[in-house]
Amino acid sequence: MGTAEENGLEAKYERDNYVENGTGFETKKMIKDEEKNNLVVEIETDPKQHILYKAGDHPPIYLTIFCGFQHTLVSLSGVMAVSLLVSDVTCANLDDDIKSTLLSSTLLMSGVCTIMMSLMGSRLPLFQGAAGDFLIPLLAMQVLDKSKCDFPQSFDTDTNSTITNTSGIPLADQKLFVLNNIRELQGSLIAAGTFQFLIGATGLVSLLLKFIGPITIVPTLFLSCVFIVRACVKFASVNWGIALMVTAVSLILSLYLSHHNTPIPMWTRKRGFHIMWFPLHQVYSILIGILVGWFVCGVMTAAGAFSPDDKLARTDTGLDAIRKADWFRLPYPGQFGSISFSTSVFVGFLIGTVTSILDSIGDYYACAKMCNLPPPPAHSVNRGIAIEGFCSLIAGFVGCGHATTTYGGNIGAIGVTKVASRDVFITTGVIYFIFGIIGKISAVFLTIPYPVLGGALIVMFGMFNGVVLSNLQVVSLSSTRNLAIIGTAILFGLMIPYWLETNPDVIQTGSAASDGVIKMLLVNPNLCGGVVACFLDNTVRGTLKERGIEAWQKMIDDKADDMEEFDGDFTIYDIPLPQFLKRSKLFRRLPFIPPVRD
Repeated sequence: MGTAEENGLEAKYERDNYVENGTGFETKKMIKDEEKNNLVVEIETDPKQHILYKAGDHPPIYLTIFCGFQHTLVSLSGVMAVSLLVSDVTCANLDDDIKSTLLSSTLLMSGVCTIMMSLMGSRLPLFQGAAGDFLIPLLAMQVLDKSKCDFPQSFDTDTNSTITNTSGIPLADQKLFVLNNIRELQGSLIAAGTFQFLIGATGLVSLLLKFIGPITIVPTLFLSCVFIVRACVKFASVNWGIALMVTAVSLILSLYLSHHNTPIPMWTRKRGFHIMWFPLHQVYSILIGILVGWFVCGVMTAAGAFSPDDKLARTDTGLDAIRKADWFRLPYPGQFGSISFSTSVFVGFLIGTVTSILDSIGDYYACAKMCNLPPPPAHSVNRGIAIEGFCSLIAGFVGCGHATTTYGGNIGAIGVTKVASRDVFITTGVIYFIFGIIGKISAVFLTIPYPVLGGALIVMFGMFNGVVLSNLQVVSLSSTRNLAIIGTAILFGLMIPYWLETNPDVIQTGSAASDGVIKMLLVNPNLCGGVVACFLDNTVRGTLKERGIEAWQKMIDDKADDMEEFDGDFTIYDIPLPQFLKRSKLFRRLPFIPPVRD
């Protein structure tokens, strides 16, 4: 008998052939090493294995809690990044109390929205987190007035002061200026969330897909990198060495080691000691990178490698905020004061809403496929979009500064764990809810150094750009029409914001309010490129197949093949309603109500 390593290679060879030939759903290879006290190592890997716990199943409590924490850790870095960027664009970087409140609100709303999606939304096991699509209009705000956040190192709390910021707005104090920025986001987000809710509740999703396809979406989302690059540089430039180390660790674990599994020792009463092979390093690659960078910054802080002025790289900067933070803090509507509205921000949020809707639809169908369920029917999709819009509306009232959307990374985690139960995601929602009301937890997260977050942002938004470009797979890239539209839209999206940034006083309408609105619209690359792409795509002759719209409409309109085997039927998408409501003629006309089933 050969060595364990040789037998492992043999097992991998047999397993690959087994999966490739499609002869079954499970392959096992037992390896005994006489020199290691007859230790039995069982290798289990099979991408075609059926789901262990289906969407409607109820796993054991311990497994539900464990998988719930796993999904929490998978999504936590993305949720934190969006919240901290909101703090950055609203000039709240120097106020730990406001930053902690924003993050607590984000964590709380992520939990509430995830629970609502599982119970009343699409009924698929999905995680709802902070939407990065809404960051661009926020980052564009900084371009119009680059020095508006150039405050002293501490806020002036003297309410009788006559401080004036660089934009010429008289302020009672700087904290009030930050609160005003947040309130503007609140009103705009409430309006955008209401729009998304109506799109889902009225069943207009299919109509939207007739005019907006991949050729419009790809340039619109890809142009996000214009301002995302600036955010990444702002965080990473505090210490490029730490930032690049976090990026390198994350990429090595997620890409270079993606074809390897991590051996995890396990012991159960039934099977005794065995080793489970699980891609732990890939699932938690970004989180591990953050922890490694955080640890290195802690060591360098203790060793005196950072000077006292390197506050954004030190790990002891936020310790005072942790001590001052309340143990329990329940975010509530109006916690930042009366809500205001900004037309220019609303238009930017509206573009983010449309892209978020289309992205979520794709996630719904990807999740159904991952869970081996039939494609979600129209009422499930409409209900899911409506719930996302409603949650974004509530997030606006609470003051998160961003909407909520479906996270695709958690869908991939389902494929790894083979646990697709809705109970797991409800548990994840409860965990986020607890994180949101315990103020100390938010304060601890805020102590993560800036270069560590910068390295994580590079990986996350790099993956985001790749996912955006993957939408072109359904578009004919041999078509001169498509190439010309995509190229022209990207050029306009880069050109117009750059022109306005270099000539900030070129817009002169005679009204300062009108000038501000026009500048905010033109400095948004998503809006400039998206409008050009949408106009050209709908006016230049081209077939639906050539434009990629046919593939998207087919995803919505097609029914599941009756001969295909699924781990459930269409009833999995039904919401629990009394029969008299389902049979009501008025109720049955609503596009988000499931049909009556015999």
